[in-house]
Amino acid sequence: MAIVRLRSLGDCVLTTPALEILKRLRPDLRVAVVVEDRFHTVFENNCDVDEILPPEPLALRRWRPALCLNLHGGSRSAWMTALSGARYRAGFGHFRLNFLYNVRIPRTQQILNVDRTVHTAEHLASAVFYLAGTTVEIPRAKLSAGPLPEGFPASYAVIHPVASAPAKTWNADGFLAVAEHLRSAGLAPVFIGAAGDDLSPFRNYRVMAGAPLAEVKSLLSRASLFVGNDSGPAHMAAAFGAPCVVIFGASDPAIWGPWRAASEIIAAPEGIASVTVSRVLEALARLGAPV
Repeated sequence: MAIVRLRSLGDCVLTTPALEILKRLRPDLRVAVVVEDRFHTVFENNCDVDEILPPEPLALRRWRPALCLNLHGGSRSAWMTALSGARYRAGFGHFRLNFLYNVRIPRTQQILNVDRTVHTAEHLASAVFYLAGTTVEIPRAKLSAGPLPEGFPASYAVIHPVASAPAKTWNADGFLAVAEHLRSAGLAPVFIGAAGDDLSPFRNYRVMAGAPLAEVKSLLSRASLFVGNDSGPAHMAAAFGAPCVVIFGASDPAIWGPWRAASEIIAAPEGIASVTVSRVLEALARLGAPV
């Protein structure tokens, strides 16, 4: 069996509960995940994944899946599914290019028999439920992690102050104020971001800019706390069970909130700029963080 999940850090992380369910229900299956190289690390050392394939039609055809399931949903992934050579080509029936599938999966609400907005983890797992003909509890996301580099304190908080769009990004001054409160309470702040992110406002703290994804996983796996915008690292932190405070602006927390982790969500439908430092500190206090 092959699962097409091309990209996006958070989506890849939230695919892992579906993979665990699949292996639990069908331990006889050999499962490959088709994913771009930059997100390959998400699925490394996952006992539910037998092979990680590059997003190339030839590599997928060589795997010779009997079933190819598209959990990505875009045009490229739909065509890859169609060209996989699989006897059964499955995807959600309400997604684009659904004529390419010979197994069309209903909407998640119909599969779960609910009338509400569903979380991304529920949406992805529902495809497995439909194919398997049964439903089970959806577990937390699953990631592996290696050892931390030397020199990290015993207790630290990871802060991710950037996001994919301005409407999802809280202001730097707010994150600095939160970091100072955490430091004064004995929890060392560590700021993280991609190589192209401007982390210069946080230079007075430990900063990890552009670190390999494997190192970020290791960092998050041992964090005492995560604070950040709605983003892929938030889902990684939740997968490791770190308590999370996540600030939402343009996206819907019901769909993208931390999955099965102790968390506080700060929603700002009026705009993320309206979030105050006091709201974040109050959320930290509710989680039991030292502030």
